[in-house]
Amino acid sequence: MAGQRSFARKLMFNAFAWTIVLVIVFPLIWMILTSLKPQSELFMIPPGFFPEQVTFEHYWRLLTETPFLTYLRNSTVLATATTLIVIIIATLGAHSLTRFAYPGREFLARAVLFTYLLPSVVLILPLYFLMINVGLGNTLASLVIAYTTFALPYALWLLRSFMAGIPDDLEAAAMVDGASRMRAFVDVILPQALPGIISTALFTAILAWNEYLYALVLVNSDDVRPLTTGVMSMLVTSFNIEWSLLMAASVMMSVPLIFVFVFLQRYLTRGFGAGAVKG
Repeated sequence: MAGQRSFARKLMFNAFAWTIVLVIVFPLIWMILTSLKPQSELFMIPPGFFPEQVTFEHYWRLLTETPFLTYLRNSTVLATATTLIVIIIATLGAHSLTRFAYPGREFLARAVLFTYLLPSVVLILPLYFLMINVGLGNTLASLVIAYTTFALPYALWLLRSFMAGIPDDLEAAAMVDGASRMRAFVDVILPQALPGIISTALFTAILAWNEYLYALVLVNSDDVRPLTTGVMSMLVTSFNIEWSLLMAASVMMSVPLIFVFVFLQRYLTRGFGAGAVKG
């Protein structure tokens, strides 16, 4: 009887878990299937789940008749530049907060966390006027700076928590053997902190790739719009919504993040777990 009850509990748990997974994945599956349907099947009543005729026309139109590739380039530049800047500053800052003793160190660390808790929406107008005054209005550089302001505090706190778990003796042993502080940092600390660095980089890249509000306010030209605002302005208007192209664009926007997440998932889990339990 005990074995039967254990089997029943496992069966119920698996059924519940798969139900949750299907509910979460269903919008993505529907998006993919809709992007493969001809225009005539989009508004059928009752709607069909699978396309009666598979077509890639929407993807071809998206790539040849719209500035989608320009938006894709802009988002790639934004995500890459923001991630590099945040990782470089956060890695050096986290090392400083965990390895050097100076007045106000703990206050500074907590102030960084409180900065992250501040709603990013309250910084839109100050950042907008600042970018206009320094001549960076309507540029990709303004978005990189804006994204860095709210990605850096969390990245710094996460890497600080991760580096706090690296024993001081490793760095001290390298310096006793003749390595400089920078050499010990590069050869000893960075390899140990690599999972945290990768998970932080993923967090920053996803944040920069998906951000909408700042991109909507700070840029208004097709030449510098990222995917989030570019696709919406191109395919969603007051009079019409290009559902077929919108679904195709959504699929193509999701593929890079899914690809990166699948291959680096274990680093993301390890890095977030370290940031949650240490500090």
